[in-house]
Amino acid sequence: MLKGVHHIAIICSNYSISRKFYTEVLKLEILKETYREERKSYKLDLALNGNYIIELFSFENPPKRNSRPEANGLRHLAFSVENLDAAIQKLQSKTIQTEPIRVDPITGKRFTFFEDPDKLPLELYEE
Repeated sequence: MLKGVHHIAIICSNYSISRKFYTEVLKLEILKETYREERKSYKLDLALNGNYIIELFSFENPPKRNSRPEANGLRHLAFSVENLDAAIQKLQSKTIQTEPIRVDPITGKRFTFFEDPDKLPLELYEE
C-alpha cells in the first residue's frame, strides 16, 4: 500500500528566517515558491539531492508547539550524512549549535541534534 514518504510539512513562525535556514544553511533546493493570497501564506517546496522532501509553510500567528520536554507526537526530522564531524563543522560555521555527539546503542552509529529557527529538533545521523 505505502510506497514511501512523499514530504514533510513544516509551519514556521517567521518565513524569511526559516526560508534562509533551510535554503542557505541546510542547502535544500527550492523547487517552487507560492504565495497564497487568500490564506496570506507562503508554501515553499524544497528538495534534497533532487528529491522533494519538505513543504515549508507560513501562516499568521501559528500556535507554538512543545519540543522540550519531549512531547507526544512527531519527535524530530533526521538527515543522513556521510561524515558527521564535517556536517557539524558546517553548521557551527553558520553559528548553529549542535548537541554533543551520541552513539546509537542499537546500531553503533553516531548522531547529533540541532534546531531550526522555531526550535524544531533536527538530527544528523551518520551512515
